[in-house]
Amino acid sequence: MSAIIKGKPKAMSQAPQRPPAQADAPQVRLVQVGEEWEGQRLDNFLFREIKGVPKTHLYRLIRSGQIRINKGRAQADTRLQAGDAIRIPPVRTAQTAAPTDAERSDAPARSFPVLWEDDMLLAINKPAGVAVHGGSGVSFGVIEQLRRARPDARFLELVHRLDRETSGILLIAKKRSALVKLQDQFRARATGKTYLAWVKGHWPAAHKVVDTPLRKYLLPDGERRVKATTAADPDAMRALSLVQVRQCWPHHASSGMPATSLLAVTIKTGRTHQIRVHLASCGHPIAGDDKYGDFDWNKRLQKNRLDRMFLHAWRLRFQHPVDGREIELECPLGEELQQVLAHLDGLPPV
Repeated sequence: MSAIIKGKPKAMSQAPQRPPAQADAPQVRLVQVGEEWEGQRLDNFLFREIKGVPKTHLYRLIRSGQIRINKGRAQADTRLQAGDAIRIPPVRTAQTAAPTDAERSDAPARSFPVLWEDDMLLAINKPAGVAVHGGSGVSFGVIEQLRRARPDARFLELVHRLDRETSGILLIAKKRSALVKLQDQFRARATGKTYLAWVKGHWPAAHKVVDTPLRKYLLPDGERRVKATTAADPDAMRALSLVQVRQCWPHHASSGMPATSLLAVTIKTGRTHQIRVHLASCGHPIAGDDKYGDFDWNKRLQKNRLDRMFLHAWRLRFQHPVDGREIELECPLGEELQQVLAHLDGLPPV
């Protein structure tokens, strides 16, 4: 069979040939939304689904109707439902798109002690010295390592944060719907978060509320810091901490140990470094705090028994995102912190 070519060809030339279609050319895709993504915004879902596409281009695809949900046009802020079918047109992605957390070669797989787990939630005991996520000079953190350790998990996201130097309860959502509901509780201050802190000096038992505003600022090298301020400060943020004395120890001149207190601090607001700054501003810095603490005391502690900050996320209370029942988790002090207190208990009475 011969092909019929219309038009007069140029002398001594052949008809132009179309390049064969490449098998890996981008195609229209239909992506079904799983239960773990229910409640997420369309644009945020797409940022994860189509890596390497400029945001401006992605929003243009949504506005023009090329990206659709269940064959209908949608807005960028449309909340997804489980089972939704999302039409994604052929798009070219940047060749240098960042790898996913599960693909990061520098994030080793690591498991952490599990305090609670079901189909919706995971609560772990985060060790001190480990960031909760990568960034700000940290290549990876707890969440990246967990994703590597659980490659079959379709969704793992941090519900809240802990300072790198703080140990204790860290809550992780295993489904998008759980993440949204739990974060709503944290924003509404409907959760109970209590920390144990060992501080310098005897905390007055009658001093049960610290209601001192805080403000963020930057050091000359760009590092973030927080300081106590007043309500008149235009950058002030309300910060409220409830303090309860659990135990006190006297000053021991022979050992060089000052008077100290073990405090249970419940935070009603979740400001950056809130407990650390509140206690230090009251004259009772946390042992081992390298930002707001007593640096001479910290050096003496390092030579003896403590080379970390004595701040531990001890208890966490929240409502389960599915059935609403109250969950209260408790994480005991790590062995290295228990040894510090045992040493104090073993000192001779004054």
